[in-house]
Amino acid sequence: MDEQQPQPPQIRLLIEDTVAQGEYVNFANIIHSTSEFIIDLGRVMPGRTDVKIFSRVITTPLHAKQLLHALAQNITLFEQKYGEIRGEEVPQISADEPSN
Repeated sequence: MDEQQPQPPQIRLLIEDTVAQGEYVNFANIIHSTSEFIIDLGRVMPGRTDVKIFSRVITTPLHAKQLLHALAQNITLFEQKYGEIRGEEVPQISADEPSN
């Protein structure tokens, strides 16, 4: 008898039209506690010192780590297809400090 593996349920993404439009962001600030990560996404304009935050995501440490791996995997796939992503050198931040 040939047993079939159970298929994982398919996830259907629902997105409101206003959210589907998206927002361009070039700034992220990440802070954390023992139970959650808070990720603020915003935009810095040239010549300005203020940052407009468009979205705040609050998630668990596990989901933050899963996001890290998903981003790394997608960047690898992108670079395999389009070449290495190059840009300004990112300043090194201490592991004890939040990134932005």
